[in-house]
Amino acid sequence: MMPGMDPKGMAKMMAQMGIKTEEIESTRVTIELKEGGRLVVFEPQVVQIDMKGQKSFQISGKVTEDQEAGEDDIKMVMEAAKCSREEAVNALRETGGNIAEAILRLEEE
Repeated sequence: MMPGMDPKGMAKMMAQMGIKTEEIESTRVTIELKEGGRLVVFEPQVVQIDMKGQKSFQISGKVTEDQEAGEDDIKMVMEAAKCSREEAVNALRETGGNIAEAILRLEEE
């Protein structure tokens, strides 16, 4: 925001330039990364910006990096904890990929 300019004045100036903004209510935003894993933004503030037909998004919030567990890790947790694939994947996510901790959590349940 520009110093000394109120939000209404800023919105009016942007409208004159042909820029439209719209706040999008959301609970979580996930960005899939090319090299695997993903960024997850919790409690995000999402603004869609439409400028001359080109849409872009501004996202801010609490960001965490969520690495996908490898197939070998998932199988190891499934065998050791005698659980389903879904339970193993969730446990690995919750523990940040820590295999031993994931197995212990599943065995406690």
